[in-house]
Amino acid sequence: MVTVLSDQFSLVNTWINELRNVEVQNDRMRFRRNMERIGEIAAFEISKSLEQKEIEITTPLDKLKVKEVAVQPVITTILRAGVPLFQGILNYLDKADCGFVAAYRKHDANDYFSIKQDYLTCPNVDGRPLIVADPMLATGASLIEAIKDLLNHGKPSQLHIVAAIASNQGVETIKNEYPDAHIWVGVIDEQLTSKGYITPGLGDAGDLSYGEKLQR
Repeated sequence: MVTVLSDQFSLVNTWINELRNVEVQNDRMRFRRNMERIGEIAAFEISKSLEQKEIEITTPLDKLKVKEVAVQPVITTILRAGVPLFQGILNYLDKADCGFVAAYRKHDANDYFSIKQDYLTCPNVDGRPLIVADPMLATGASLIEAIKDLLNHGKPSQLHIVAAIASNQGVETIKNEYPDAHIWVGVIDEQLTSKGYITPGLGDAGDLSYGEKLQR
């Protein structure tokens, strides 16, 4: 299943417009906050599908039977670009456990790339909802590599993938690889460039959040 958040929440369009706009992108705090906001909306929507349990609490006047999340999810992201989107999800699902993957595109002299993954740490995801935050779902290659490694930590009860901007190709690739996953995207762009970048896209989400990196 694929849910395009900008179709349901008009404010998501405003946030994505600001993420894309070169006149706004120099404001790193606003860029990170808009990514967080998209993560918060996604977390709110994901929460509707989480299993609940009944507990009893005590108010100042009485005891009360209420419902809350039965099994806390595991929220993961790909460093470093995914951190603001991840933080937005964690703002709402704040009792979740967390995992992190370090992956990057290794470019050759012609600017074509392969995926390099250096590091992964994650709690046991067996029987728990797994949420993976990646701000730009372009080809889907790095996301698939990350998910494959995350699934070595157990079989999740649900798989949710959250992206701010996705390409049609990236969405289709993930759907084919993980047909039971629910993909939550801010917006879907039609095209990838010949070198695998989303267009019109927004540029490099990591650089725009935290500053330009040294090339590896």
